[in-house]
Amino acid sequence: MQVVARVELPASLAFWEHHGFVRTGHQGVNVHLLRLFESSRRLTTPEEAEDFGKRLAGVLRAGDVIILSGELGAGKTTLTRGLGAGLGVRGDVTSPTFVIARVHPSTGSGPALVHVDAYRLGGIDELDDLDLDTSLNDAVTVVEWGEGIAEALADDRLELRIERALGDDAAGSVEDDDPREVLLRPIGLRWLDTSLDRL
Repeated sequence: MQVVARVELPASLAFWEHHGFVRTGHQGVNVHLLRLFESSRRLTTPEEAEDFGKRLAGVLRAGDVIILSGELGAGKTTLTRGLGAGLGVRGDVTSPTFVIARVHPSTGSGPALVHVDAYRLGGIDELDDLDLDTSLNDAVTVVEWGEGIAEALADDRLELRIERALGDDAAGSVEDDDPREVLLRPIGLRWLDTSLDRL
């Protein structure tokens, strides 16, 4: 969705930006803003989640920040494992819960993967203490449990929320192979020319 606001009305610009619109250019006194909308994917198995991560890696580049959220066992690390495979990084991508952050160097010419688990972090100050800024521009950074903490890392980011997609017949059971719904929320100019719909 695109809107046009006038530069001499800063409150109007602030309103649109507060609602997820980003400036794409201006013409005279008019500022053009565009909002990217969320999309979703249904993943029925862990293998599909890993494959989705591999496909997503194909549109990523150094400097990208991905914030993953979802309940315990939703599949955040499984999806990140697929990202690592798609990026061609070294080492097994496992949950960094106890080390908090793990760097997986590239085995080729692509970016490294910085995998962070923010579950035990109390806020952005503790995330800053990890000194991630040294690698943000050179790597793809994935922050599990990053919702409400990691947004300050980058104005341009991709937020992914993984939820269990249980049907009415599930009767309250929760299994690792239950289908998942992945909600993708692109934020910032970086994603204007990236087609996430084809993943």
